[in-house]
Amino acid sequence: MKKQALATLNLPDNPGVYFFRDKSGAILYIGKATSLKDRVRSYFNPDLMKQRGLRLVTMVTIADTVTYQETGSVLEALLLESKFIKENNPPYNAKEKDNKSFTCVVITKEKYPRVLTMRIRDFEKRFSKKDVLKVYGPFASLSQLREAMKIIRRMFPYRDRCDLNQNKPCFNAQIKLCPGVCVGLISEAEYKRHIDNIRKLFEGKRTEIKKSLEKQMNEYARKHLFEKAGNVRNTLFALDHIKDIGLIKEDEILSFKQTDFRIEAYDVAHISGTSRVGVMTVIFGKEKDKEEYRKFKLPEKINDDYEGLREILTRRFSHKEWRYPDLIVIDGGLGHKQTAERLLASFGLMIPVVSVVKDDRHKPKDILGDKVHVDYHKKEILLANGEAHRFAIGYHKTLRNKVA
Repeated sequence: MKKQALATLNLPDNPGVYFFRDKSGAILYIGKATSLKDRVRSYFNPDLMKQRGLRLVTMVTIADTVTYQETGSVLEALLLESKFIKENNPPYNAKEKDNKSFTCVVITKEKYPRVLTMRIRDFEKRFSKKDVLKVYGPFASLSQLREAMKIIRRMFPYRDRCDLNQNKPCFNAQIKLCPGVCVGLISEAEYKRHIDNIRKLFEGKRTEIKKSLEKQMNEYARKHLFEKAGNVRNTLFALDHIKDIGLIKEDEILSFKQTDFRIEAYDVAHISGTSRVGVMTVIFGKEKDKEEYRKFKLPEKINDDYEGLREILTRRFSHKEWRYPDLIVIDGGLGHKQTAERLLASFGLMIPVVSVVKDDRHKPKDILGDKVHVDYHKKEILLANGEAHRFAIGYHKTLRNKVA
């Protein structure tokens, strides 16, 4: 995997997968490209904010380097992107609240496994773990996955819905997309090779596939099975000449949509400076995401809100597996806002911060921060702040009642 500093980007004009990383090397975002050079450079267009929104601008600002892995085709880039996202769980890749509408590829655990493309919610209803050999995904784009599976199936025909021991070949067998499993035209061992190659393709093992096919072709040739050797030769050719240029649409640069925008709000609660607690609340899109709320019991040594805020943020950002927020909301004035910004800067993070200033009755009277953020997200900022205050008071009362 090759590394490029953002200031000296010089990526190849080839398909592949790219990784935006922060100063510590942690992966912020993973994407796929028909041309690594063109795709990554598009993140630095002057009108990025207007075209793609605040969240993307924040990610690019935080990023320090780009690493990449070239692939032999766009198809492989599409498959590898899903694999790497699942393995690394990057904070800036889109995580819909309910990703059960996303698609996966299921390989069943049978004598002649089926290869099925389906929604995750349908897969969970239909299969148990014992019925499944492997699941790949999730894939956000159903149309892209369907096109990918058409390419894969032409190289490695597979069974999907046909039954064994039919009287006549299924429709897909008649058009050479099923190897005739349904009427016994292929042995279990031969069919297993098809499934193994499909799995290797999903796992980025192109070289292993080629070696296996070359070995298989030579075996058939030695046994004078020239028709079978010719079929394998054709598969090798297809693998080296995958026609998949249209598989990744260049206008689908990122899914940094407003529905993916994550706001985190923080607040500290105490009685006369004692029993301090802190909380984090989350607004995802425009809705409260209560499953993501967090509580922080603060050490007794902490004796002011600034110190409490530093403690909460330090503990929160030690969890790199949690998706980073696109905007942070602090309860307090300019001092609280600057405290948060200085701490984030010490972590190498440049996440925007706003603070909600309260009046004598603890009602919001002003929001300090960049006007773009305040104007665009005012309703969600106030919702997040109100939730943080409510949640902090509730948590503090719970702990206080336990002591009493």
